[in-house]
Amino acid sequence: MIQRSLFRQPRAIGSKLYRTSNSNPSRFYTPVTRISPIPVHRASPSRWYSAETKTEPTTGAQASQSEHAAPEAETVPETEDPLKKELDTKNREIIDLKDKYLRSVAEFRNLQDRTKRDINAARDFAITRFAKDLVDSVDNLDRALETVPPEKLSDAENQDLKSLYDGLKMTERILMQTLSKHGLERFDPGAKGDRFDPNVHEATFMTKVEGKEDGTVFLTQQKGFSLNGRVIRAAKVGVVKNA
Repeated sequence: MIQRSLFRQPRAIGSKLYRTSNSNPSRFYTPVTRISPIPVHRASPSRWYSAETKTEPTTGAQASQSEHAAPEAETVPETEDPLKKELDTKNREIIDLKDKYLRSVAEFRNLQDRTKRDINAARDFAITRFAKDLVDSVDNLDRALETVPPEKLSDAENQDLKSLYDGLKMTERILMQTLSKHGLERFDPGAKGDRFDPNVHEATFMTKVEGKEDGTVFLTQQKGFSLNGRVIRAAKVGVVKNA
């Protein structure tokens, strides 16, 4: 009996609670918020690869195919780089312009030298025509002095002739000094016994002369003149020819 009463009391209590919960259900209800599931991303397993290329052994057929393909690749024409072509063109133009520049500089320097020589020649030989006309007067003065015999100059009775001769001699000396200042020189190859030079001498005759070598000048018929090293009149001479 006691056990039955003990089992009945919990049942009665449970029935009361069930009744009260059914009569007022909102009394014990608590709202529940649903939480959306957080997506979980599973990391895919990463793989690591080697940077080295795997070389496979080539067979004989593959090697022959590569040998036959190599000439075909060589025959393919390469496209020319326009920048390289333009650079080559500019380089050729630079070489051409440099050559023209050097030629122009050389021509200008040659022109300067030629002009300088012409100026010097014009200055040095400006009196050429005047000198050619003057040498005849010098020749006449020289001939006048040569016509006076030396024995008459030593005679005491011919003092007037000696004074005239000395005056003419002094005039000739001063005249030749003045002409020498302007580059006009007189030369007498017979007095020195010079060798015959066709550039400065004019042979009028050739003869045998004892004690003289062949080709030497032994007589001067007309003295020569030079202006600043240029012969304006060759000396007329006689040349030794013993053979």
